[in-house]
Amino acid sequence: MGSLNTTNFITRLSALCLRKTKMQHRHRGNRRPTVPLGSRILTDPSKVFEHNMWDHMQWSQEEEENAKKKATENSLVKVQSEDQDKYEREASKYWNEFYKTHKNNFFKDRNWLFLEFPEILPEKRREEFKTEKISLEHTKINNENSFSLKNGMFAEGEKYWEKNDASGSTAVQGYLYNKNQVKALTANPQGKKCGEELGKVESFPGCDATYRILEVGCGAGNSVFPILKVLCNTPGTFLYCCDFASGAVELVKSHSSYNSAWCSAFVHDVCDDALPYPFPDEILDVILLVFVLSTIHPDRMQGVVNRLAKLLKPGGMLLFRDYGRYDTAQLRFKEGHCLSENFYVRGDGTRVYFFTKDEVWNMFTLAGLTEVQNLVDRRLQVNRKKKVKMQRVWIQSKFQKPLQSLHNPEESTKRHTCK
Repeated sequence: MGSLNTTNFITRLSALCLRKTKMQHRHRGNRRPTVPLGSRILTDPSKVFEHNMWDHMQWSQEEEENAKKKATENSLVKVQSEDQDKYEREASKYWNEFYKTHKNNFFKDRNWLFLEFPEILPEKRREEFKTEKISLEHTKINNENSFSLKNGMFAEGEKYWEKNDASGSTAVQGYLYNKNQVKALTANPQGKKCGEELGKVESFPGCDATYRILEVGCGAGNSVFPILKVLCNTPGTFLYCCDFASGAVELVKSHSSYNSAWCSAFVHDVCDDALPYPFPDEILDVILLVFVLSTIHPDRMQGVVNRLAKLLKPGGMLLFRDYGRYDTAQLRFKEGHCLSENFYVRGDGTRVYFFTKDEVWNMFTLAGLTEVQNLVDRRLQVNRKKKVKMQRVWIQSKFQKPLQSLHNPEESTKRHTCK
């Protein structure tokens, strides 16, 4: 009996090793690592409905042409100019109505963030977190189909698609200071040391932190609270989060996990350059821009990115994820919903743009940032019950501020700390 058990054990172990070797070879041969962007590869089309999501899909020329044709067809009839002006002018109203209706029940928590964007955490904590958590989470993710509807990375609003589509919001602030304090801040755009400003301005939130993160377009907090869960065990870190929908910010601040010792949530419209932030420029280590830029009018995107780049300290990172060109969400729009090329309005009045990788690269490099990662994430999402296939396309990018500013190297090396 003992010999039989030993034989069975060796057989199972050999099979496991062989499977692992084949998986490694498959990913290595196709240059598809586990991270970024997942590792479930569809090699047998007959098994397509065995999982909710397949990673790293390659489109045929025919599929590309069909997608382009659909996008052209649904763009033939444009929204009337007076209605376009209304959607722009009342953008915050539509998002406030969205959060009034759905509260914090619409989007799933983005627990995938640390897998795709480990830069959210300080380097030391990143390694500790990887040791403590990532291996466990990765096992859980593989077992539960993380990059699927169940874990919410791609489930954001699946049921909402038929009438509207899915996504995030817009974002960021100007409420914390009185007029004299605002004058002191805006007169010091490069951000002198906080200690030098104490006579003029009170200590800003997170002033004594050594690692600062800003999430633009925080919505109801589906990125905020997974991040805070880790930050609460990471001394010296601070999270800013903002949205131009006041209803969304109230949802974040009223959440049981919100703690002003670790986080400052505020209302702000990133499209308004005149609005000050509740902190100086060049103090942020990370800016998180996930499904947000797509909600902004294309003509205003570059200005938003330029302003955000000024908030990063030298070496700081901007982490971006948003809709890609010819995503299923774009192709599902009916005639009469197109505002301009690749820019649409949903049934609820919220808007969405669909990017190419080159557009993203141009925007961030024009803002003075350097590419670290810029990927097209193509996946096949399936509804196993209805036997429906959906081609999903996202852009995922990381851009870094140079260690020395090309415009003023001396100023860009300053640090902002409270004494």
